[in-house]
Amino acid sequence: MLCRCQPGFEDLLVEELAATGGREQARGGGWVRVEGGAPDDLCFAHAAWLEPVRVAGGSVNQLAGAVLDYFLGALQGERIDAAWPCVFATASGLDGLGRRAAAVEKAFLPLLKKRLGRVARLAEPDVPAGVGPVRGLFVFFTDFGEAWVAREIVRGGQRRMADDSQAPSRSYLKVEEAYGVLGYEPARGETVVDLGAAPGGWSYSAAKRGARVIAIDNGPMKGGALDHPLIDHRREDAFGYRPAAGEVVDWLFCDLVEEPHHVARNLIAPWLVNGWCRNFVVILKFGRVNPVALLREMTKADSPFVAHTTGLRVRHLWHDREEFTLVGSVAK
Repeated sequence: MLCRCQPGFEDLLVEELAATGGREQARGGGWVRVEGGAPDDLCFAHAAWLEPVRVAGGSVNQLAGAVLDYFLGALQGERIDAAWPCVFATASGLDGLGRRAAAVEKAFLPLLKKRLGRVARLAEPDVPAGVGPVRGLFVFFTDFGEAWVAREIVRGGQRRMADDSQAPSRSYLKVEEAYGVLGYEPARGETVVDLGAAPGGWSYSAAKRGARVIAIDNGPMKGGALDHPLIDHRREDAFGYRPAAGEVVDWLFCDLVEEPHHVARNLIAPWLVNGWCRNFVVILKFGRVNPVALLREMTKADSPFVAHTTGLRVRHLWHDREEFTLVGSVAK
């Protein structure tokens, strides 16, 4: 199995994989190859190549031919009648590797068209959004003369998001990405409580979808969140805020620069245990704690994130830094 991650977080991915029985075989910028291990529901892996096969070549044409040979062999007995992902990706940190991969892709597609024209016309260059397995052709270059190819990957749901000029902060991108991991997003008429909202990136994200937002923060709102008609900015401390008696809000947001155990136990746990929200997107900062130990603590059976929720997913997002994001729904 070959797993991709955010560059610089390879050590954490290796440690996470080791807990599932994965043994490191090789690594590079933004990737780790392991023997064994489980690909499902990993935090630090953005995608896992299943049963990858090494192809090599000294030239673009040799590499394109090797990829074609692999694909034709792996396609035996399979019929493709709909759009399918044909994705070429690269390790980070090697100047020019992206151009190399693009050249191989450009050479590969005409070769495929000559052999299987209808299949070639249905090829799409991107991994489809979502979480879980997807079948196609996935090529990952670890060097200029080496790539790993697979017919199937398991997606973690992470992906780079487009910015919005009205978004007050970069954190807007994190919650936009988190919706894709969760599989749904705030809707018109729903209510969102955003704890630690300022300068308002997450509040703006929900409000632009038509949700009503209660934004809790002593700091000021900015950009598209400032004076937004759907955002009720209340200058209160996030740790002291509670919903009205009997009130259940549709969404709880929280992205606070605070010690993660303090946030999890003293801020988020009451919302989950008491069922004050239906869905949640929460970020925990791990810059000063052991990230994998924190991950294990948050996902053990007696954690409020497990005991009182359904569909919990924990991911190190494309737009996360030294933090990970927890999404899910509160158990009824």
